[in-house]
Amino acid sequence: MDFLRPATWQEALAAKAEHPSAVPLAGGTDVMVEINFDHRRPAYLLDLGRIGDLEEWETGERTVRLGASVPYTKIMENLRTELPGLALAAHTVASPQIRNRGGVGGNLGTASPAGDAHPALLASGAEVEAESVRGRRMIPIDDFYRGVKRNALEPDELIRAVHIPRATGPQQFSKVGTRNAMVIAVCAFGLALHPDTRTVRTGIGSAAPTPVRARAAEEFLTAALDEAGLWESGEPLPPSLAREFGQLAAGACNPIDDVRGSAAYRRHAVGVMARRTLGWTWESYRGQERSAQCA
Repeated sequence: MDFLRPATWQEALAAKAEHPSAVPLAGGTDVMVEINFDHRRPAYLLDLGRIGDLEEWETGERTVRLGASVPYTKIMENLRTELPGLALAAHTVASPQIRNRGGVGGNLGTASPAGDAHPALLASGAEVEAESVRGRRMIPIDDFYRGVKRNALEPDELIRAVHIPRATGPQQFSKVGTRNAMVIAVCAFGLALHPDTRTVRTGIGSAAPTPVRARAAEEFLTAALDEAGLWESGEPLPPSLAREFGQLAAGACNPIDDVRGSAAYRRHAVGVMARRTLGWTWESYRGQERSAQCA
């Protein structure tokens, strides 16, 4: 196994072009585990640890450009307002040591359906900034996941950043596991309300071959909120609406039985999480609306 250690981003792109099979190494929290257990033995490791701008972020008027290697700890500490769903998900990632090393780029590169960042990225409507010596392109998050641990990157491409819309409404993240962190999700659910467009987006983790959205649930809730005038009134949600949303979210799952949980349990748990996160986000929205009216 050869170890490539570029000093600049351009050197990294050149190395990836010369060795397309090289496995990028940033935080190393997934890759090193696979190597230590002899589950993977790549010919080349491409260490990105010397490229400082991968650990930087920019907060724009509408989006946050998050460097691929920004540690989860930094997201939790600095981006709770702009990216609340992702900050909540970051809290559930492994241990403090792992949160100090791991970043969203690694989750995307691994593309495991159990990755904690994926539901929040799907619910936010993020875009992945991929680059090679041939140029740069933006990949919508909905098009990024191609199969079990497969993504849309070309062999010579690297993830440079993720562009995530700033929250315009409440966001939530919920995860089922044997404990709050230091555990792979049995299943996870992310929800984001987008009052500016009067839409809802979701993200489901570890309940299908890839991270997925509950599109039928989104369409149902978006239409229901609009038809009942709930965006304007901020009235409580009817319990029947929340139940239907949860059932539709559960229907979006295509889970498996494994050592962490059965397919039936995962489907049921996603329905419960969808219903609960909807309740939490709507109560937050109602609170914001009341505050705005009193201001």
